[in-house]
Amino acid sequence: MIELLKSLVKLQDLELSKAEDQDSEKLKADLRKRIPAQILVHYDRLMARGKKGITAVRHQTCSACHMRLPIGVISTLMHGKDIQLCDSCGRYLYLPEGEGTQMLAQAAEERAESTARRKKAAARKAEGAGRSLGH
Repeated sequence: MIELLKSLVKLQDLELSKAEDQDSEKLKADLRKRIPAQILVHYDRLMARGKKGITAVRHQTCSACHMRLPIGVISTLMHGKDIQLCDSCGRYLYLPEGEGTQMLAQAAEERAESTARRKKAAARKAEGAGRSLGH
């Protein structure tokens, strides 16, 4: 699946570039042969509307519509098991190189902060309970 997404990104880059020589046309045709027809139909529909067909995921958000993505979508992209569409804008999603490890680090940091907040809240609650029993 990762190779399929890379092919879509290359195709989009070629189609959005202004260069129209024989080499780019040949490369476009080669890339289109590698991509399944049903994926190309959806991609071409988006491109015909003036939208990008595939977009990067950065900081757990779609870089086209800026909506936060469910963690299941991110996980699927990280494992490379299946292709994913943004639920909001309908574009194909891909993770740029190194983005997956950044997301893992960010998720671990958020879990640590959440745990620290819960511990503080529990300590305050226990302290408050201790004071009320002291009267």
